[in-house]
Amino acid sequence: MVRFGGTPRLTHVRWSERPALVGTPIGRLAGRCGTVSVGAGQGGAVDRSAVTWRALFAEVLGTACLVFFGVGTATLSFGFRVTGTSTSAGVVATALAFGLVLMALVYALGPISGCHVNPAVTVAFLVARRIGPTEALGYWTAQVVGAVAGAGALYGVVHTSADYTSAVGLGANGYGSASLIHADALGAFIAEIVLTFLFVLVILAVTRRASNATVAGLAIGLALTLAHLIGIPIDGTSVNPARSLGPALFVGGSALSQLWVFLTAPLVGGTLAAGAYALLYPAGEEEAVTAPAPEEQAT
Repeated sequence: MVRFGGTPRLTHVRWSERPALVGTPIGRLAGRCGTVSVGAGQGGAVDRSAVTWRALFAEVLGTACLVFFGVGTATLSFGFRVTGTSTSAGVVATALAFGLVLMALVYALGPISGCHVNPAVTVAFLVARRIGPTEALGYWTAQVVGAVAGAGALYGVVHTSADYTSAVGLGANGYGSASLIHADALGAFIAEIVLTFLFVLVILAVTRRASNATVAGLAIGLALTLAHLIGIPIDGTSVNPARSLGPALFVGGSALSQLWVFLTAPLVGGTLAAGAYALLYPAGEEEAVTAPAPEEQAT
C-alpha cells in the first residue's frame, strides 16, 4: 500500500516483485509467466539450470495430465458412450474436463514453468518475446513427450476394457466423417485458428505482470472450456498440437492423415494472438511498473 493524494491505493507493482509475494507461488507464477527471468526463491538466488530442468519436467508432466484427463473424458463420452445418447452431455463433460484440469495445472505447475503445456502457447510467448528460442525448443520437446506419454497411459487403460474396439478410438481430432457436423478440412482449419487465437490471447493478457495472478488459472481454464464447447462438434477441438499428436500416434488411420490441420492451425492462431496482444498492449511488460492508478495521476 502507498498513498497518492492521501488515499491508500494498491499500486500496479509487478506481482513477481512485490515484497510480500517474492518467493511465494503467486510471485513465482507471475515471474515465470511474465518474463524469461527467474524470480528469487526462498534463499535468494536461484540456480537457473536447475529451474530449467524442473520447468521441462513440469511441461512433460502437465501435458501428460492434460491429455490423460481431457482426452480420457472425450474417449469415455464419445467412444464408450458413458454419457448415454446425449451428445450435449458429452460435449459439456469433455469441455469441463479440459478446462478444470488446465486450471488445476496452472496453479500447480505455473510457478515452475508457466504451465504452457501447449506448443501454440509457447510459440505465442516466443513471438511476444517472453521466452527465447532455446527455451521454446525445450518446451516444445517436453510437450510432445508429455502428450505421447499421456496418450500411451490412456491407451493402456482403455485397452483393459472388454468393451474396447477400434471404433472407440482415443479422443482424436478429425474432420469430415470424424466431425459431429461433418465440417471439412477448411472449416476445421479456420475453427482451430479462431479458437486458439482467443484462448492464447486470454493467456497472454492474464499473465502480464500487471494482472492478478491469483485468478489467472480460473480465466485460462474457462477460456479452454469455452473453446471446447463450440469446437468439439466441429472437429473435437485441438487448440493444442501436442494434444492432437499423442492420440493420433496410437490410433493411426484418418486421425494421423488429418493431423496436419491440428498441428499447423493452432500455431497460426497462437502467432496471431501474439500479434493482437502487441497491438492491444503496446507498452508490453512496461505497463506493470509502479505507477499510481489512472484516477490518481492528476493529483
